[in-house]
Amino acid sequence: MMNKSSGHKKIEPKALESEVFKSRSRDTAYHKLESAFNVGSFVKRHVGLRPHDVESMLEVIGCETLDELIDETMPADIRSHELPPIGDPLSEIDALRALRQYAFRNRLTRSFIGQGYANCVTPTAIRRSVLENPSWYTAYTPYQAEISQGRLEALLNFQTMVSDLTAMPVANASLLDEATAAAEAMLLSKRVAKDKKATRYAVASTMFPQTIDVLLTRAEPLDIDIVLFHPDEGLPEDSARAAS
Repeated sequence: MMNKSSGHKKIEPKALESEVFKSRSRDTAYHKLESAFNVGSFVKRHVGLRPHDVESMLEVIGCETLDELIDETMPADIRSHELPPIGDPLSEIDALRALRQYAFRNRLTRSFIGQGYANCVTPTAIRRSVLENPSWYTAYTPYQAEISQGRLEALLNFQTMVSDLTAMPVANASLLDEATAAAEAMLLSKRVAKDKKATRYAVASTMFPQTIDVLLTRAEPLDIDIVLFHPDEGLPEDSARAAS
């Protein structure tokens, strides 16, 4: 269809959408992007040793090649001399595409495990600004993901918010899950207990079993005797001096 006033071809919305789709499907731009993220550059950005760096390090430790270094350091009986069938190397873009395909195989189901593992609604602002903040889970080093540093910063922000809301000078936050938080509370209460010789620790038997298991595990090397009791029955008489 021609527009008589301008002489330009008028494209209907559906046709325009088709043209956009065709332009996206062309592989010229993709290959330009692919060449920028080829296998070599991907490896170099994540494995930073250059050839002369390897040679210098081998010279210092007295080995001619990396194979010689492995021969001297790794026992032959635990080595595999055949490469696993992992396929050819992939560029960063191809690796991400393959990982997405694997992720699509996951089957999303509702969990009814209970025991403290309950579903919850996470506000979008908190999810994006705390849990999905890329500045907190980006690796600082090429050999490990420093997400733990981001988690600590998120906990610091959480503690600061709790202090502001409660007007209290100090707020605590566990480094890990609920069970580990209980173990931290046990160790903290033991350190601040007036009776430094007290070794019995009263724990409600109605707590989640995984929490009790972590308490038992952390208590054993510290010679802490865990005493289980039901809250309706009160503290055991022989645990009157135990931390609660």
